[in-house]
Amino acid sequence: MQTDMKRILTIAAGAALLVAACGGPMSPQERLAANDKKINAIIAQMTLEEKVNMLHSKTNMSSAGVERLGIADINYADGPFGIREEGQPNGFMSAGWTLDSATYFPTGSALAATWSEELAYKYGTGMGKEARLRGKDVILGPAVNIQRLPVGGRTYEYLSEDPILSAALALEYTKGCQDEGTAVCIKHFAVNNQETNRGSVDAQLDERTLREIYLKPFERAIIEGGAMSVMPAYNKVNGDYCSENEHLLNEILRGEWGFKGMTVSDWGGTHSTMGAMLHGLNVQMTGSNYLGQPVIDSIATGALTEDMVDEKVRQILRVRYAIEPVPADVANTQMTSLPECQEIALEVARKSIVLLKNDGVLPISKDVRKIAVIGQNAVLKTQSGGMGAGVKALYEVTPLQGIQAKADELGVEVSYAPGYKNFPGRRWGPAPAEPNPLEAAAINEPADPQLLAEAVALAKEADLVIFVGGTNKSIETEGSDRKDILLPCGQETLVQALYEANQQLVSVLISGGPTDLRVLERYSPAIVQGWWNGTEGGTALAEVLYGDIAPSGKLPFTFPMQLEDSPAYAMGNFPDPNGAGGDLFTLMFRPDVLAMTPEERQAFINSLPKPVSKYTERFYVGYRWYDSKDIVPMYAFGHGLSYVHFSYDNIAAKASSKGIKVSFDLKNDGGMCADEVVQLYVSRLDSAVEWPAKELKAFKRVSVADGQTSKVTLEVPLKDLRYWDEAAGAWALEHGSLMIQVGSASDDIRLAAAVEI
Repeated sequence: MQTDMKRILTIAAGAALLVAACGGPMSPQERLAANDKKINAIIAQMTLEEKVNMLHSKTNMSSAGVERLGIADINYADGPFGIREEGQPNGFMSAGWTLDSATYFPTGSALAATWSEELAYKYGTGMGKEARLRGKDVILGPAVNIQRLPVGGRTYEYLSEDPILSAALALEYTKGCQDEGTAVCIKHFAVNNQETNRGSVDAQLDERTLREIYLKPFERAIIEGGAMSVMPAYNKVNGDYCSENEHLLNEILRGEWGFKGMTVSDWGGTHSTMGAMLHGLNVQMTGSNYLGQPVIDSIATGALTEDMVDEKVRQILRVRYAIEPVPADVANTQMTSLPECQEIALEVARKSIVLLKNDGVLPISKDVRKIAVIGQNAVLKTQSGGMGAGVKALYEVTPLQGIQAKADELGVEVSYAPGYKNFPGRRWGPAPAEPNPLEAAAINEPADPQLLAEAVALAKEADLVIFVGGTNKSIETEGSDRKDILLPCGQETLVQALYEANQQLVSVLISGGPTDLRVLERYSPAIVQGWWNGTEGGTALAEVLYGDIAPSGKLPFTFPMQLEDSPAYAMGNFPDPNGAGGDLFTLMFRPDVLAMTPEERQAFINSLPKPVSKYTERFYVGYRWYDSKDIVPMYAFGHGLSYVHFSYDNIAAKASSKGIKVSFDLKNDGGMCADEVVQLYVSRLDSAVEWPAKELKAFKRVSVADGQTSKVTLEVPLKDLRYWDEAAGAWALEHGSLMIQVGSASDDIRLAAAVEI
């Protein structure tokens, strides 16, 4: 195995030198190796102990440099949607600083709902800028795993169920962040699609599905974006933990993709010394029990060599030399949250909001003089909560605050009632001294009669009712998956009662992932998906509701009619009948586990369930499944209404040796400037290879003035039309007829044209 590893690295290095010698352009990854001569000289001066000290954490959010040689530590910033507040050196508890309030950007699913590569780049620049102010070198993000499960606990962090959309946004986020001088640590590599048993589950899937669906976002960000670091996932893939997975880390990442940077384990995600050293891990986070003294001992016995350590240090130093350290007397000297980043957050929020349904209630009429806002999600903040990523935001505009501010400008009266109880989920701090009467004891607790009556009374007196429901960050949270996608705490009962009291009803959902909307569809004339939309979320929501801007977000994943329709459930692949067996990350901080000896702790971890997740639905993920199986969803992938109508006309499609070029006319027939997200899908005609009914291959967000027509051009590179030939172990292109389908959603195709490739 050592010989294979050296051969791969030698081939990759030789290829880079050959390109440079021939005067050709260097790839983003090859540029990362530009300082290798200097780095080799530094390594020659280091002791073995200094080298090994770089292979594991120094504090909870740093790994060591070598002060003697002027090599700065590497400082990590948690959170793909905002720079997390400063924590204590050996944990995540707040350090109590005053300048570490950051901009809370809309979460991953909200960014994906913009379908905007331009905004993804801006988002990355905002993250990169604020990380620099805090003296951070590496952001632990973006999080780009495919959303396989509607109940996934980290759906809100991830981008989309589609690899083309996810890859395009991951690429631009990566470029934007690294252009600001902060490295990304793209995560979680790979096939990290559930939180249930995430530290032990073995994701078993075929190579074609792995390549075409689950690796695509990583591939583009690494090859085209030059992502400098990668975080292996907690789970196993086809039998091996991701932190020591030869196929993923050495054969694909470093071998095929030419990755020159460093890999950083998830916190607690390292499992052995030999596995990590031989199969591609650079840095153990946190602790040194695997990549500390055991490495030195293994070299002494001949099981490992110092040359192997040198190569890992070289990869770490490439990142260290590519990212300029921020001096300690410069970092943390001003407020992290910047006005220009707050503006980016607002722009993303505006363009992420999805109008799911509208029977003429929106935008809010000038005749509306009295509004009743019902629902605790109108006042609860989403910057933190649950377990995992969160932001200590400088401020957060709630939905009620946004609606109230807009109403005040117009002299409109706004009243509020909580309507339903909030389910707080697992508590991470001390229990409150007094029970909160607005908190539910269980997620499925029925509607509270008193709160219901109060809300209905307000609704009867109002010209318009805005119900604000959904989930919260204790329900959708890292470390666990939802049991279902039902609206919690009697929200459906409340919506029905509100509609009976006042049929001028708008339902706004504040959530990270999909919810079951069968009841709301029946009783809500208008439904809006508002997401966890960042520091300016309430401002953006009010602008859309009042019609200052036309809604233009599109769903980045399917809303199923019922959970059982989704592929993993329909195939019996989820949930695991063995249930949950404990979370690796949580175990790092449990007092009973901390009191164990290292041997006892490892024995305890080994005793956890060893579940298997079989991906027998293969590449039929999300809309690919629904379309191919003729299952009608509640709201399809790519769905999103506007206040204007767009006409599509005059399609022309042409294939060449480079790919397919498609053009058509897009006309705004409405009464205001608006954005449309045009989507191009490909279907195969008379194919000998198995394909889904159709696949997204290109998209573009287009702004069109009232009454104007825009000529839109979309291009599909030939490489995006290939499939992974498992027999050959390589990408292959099937020649034949394709049907190009252009439209406003996966179920709203407006134009079609056939081409031959």
